[in-house]
Amino acid sequence: MVWLSALLYYGVFIPISLLPYPVLYLISDGAYVLVYHVIGYRKKVVLNNIRNSFPDKTEQEHKDIASAFYRHFCDVIVESFKTFTISEQEAMQRMKFVNPEILKAYAVENRSVILAGGHYNNWELFAVAIDLLMDHQAIAIYKELKNKYLDEKMRSTRGKFGLKMISTKIVKEEFEKERNNLTATIFATDQSPSVAKNAYWTTFLNQESAMIFGPERYAKEYNYPILYGRISKIKRGYYEFSFDLISDNPKDEAYGEITKKLVRHLERDIKQAPQYWLWTHKRWKKNRPEGMPLY
Repeated sequence: MVWLSALLYYGVFIPISLLPYPVLYLISDGAYVLVYHVIGYRKKVVLNNIRNSFPDKTEQEHKDIASAFYRHFCDVIVESFKTFTISEQEAMQRMKFVNPEILKAYAVENRSVILAGGHYNNWELFAVAIDLLMDHQAIAIYKELKNKYLDEKMRSTRGKFGLKMISTKIVKEEFEKERNNLTATIFATDQSPSVAKNAYWTTFLNQESAMIFGPERYAKEYNYPILYGRISKIKRGYYEFSFDLISDNPKDEAYGEITKKLVRHLERDIKQAPQYWLWTHKRWKKNRPEGMPLY
């Protein structure tokens, strides 16, 4: 019901968002104890994902990664609440752009680009701040929430400083609509594809994995340069964002080469600091269809 969603938004989300960061982190510390040690929210899923991804690590190392993940996860939750009321100045202070010259060069050439990354570190703060940090119009592909009221509030929050949100249902139409404008279209490469047979199958974190092919597909179709985006945590509440160029001329790349590079970039970041990836996601619930190649 709309009134219940509105009560939740204005009675819980906004009051929490207005709290100062030190208080939010006290809440996060308490939430960590509750979520990890008491409730054990998706603890079996998290530990199973970590064990399968790092088979060479000991069980104690698996538990250490899980514990560190839940601490970070609770921080991201309270920081995401903060985005409802964060100011433009504070958003730019807490999400720094390391190498903006890469995108500026494409803006000078009037070339649209595709940005691809994963659910790594604080992607919610990134979504709020990204359009402030570039000359391109930032466009994010997202899956609509079932709750229409909260979906609208989420879109308005992420888009309050310029980001344009579009549903996964109209991606092709949006590319056609914006093809004469200067855009940077953002994909999450670690989403689980809805249809296994349409995915690009490869190994990711030591497991057969279905990877979305959309970033490569649209990069090749429109020949937009494609970049991998990395969010790094500097300290609690502060992040940096940087780009690695994957391909400047995607139409000349062999099939799967772009997707393979994106997968390896994300995999490298996760292996370096695994606590910052979203381990609660049931990422490996699909099996490779018979006859599908594994690249």
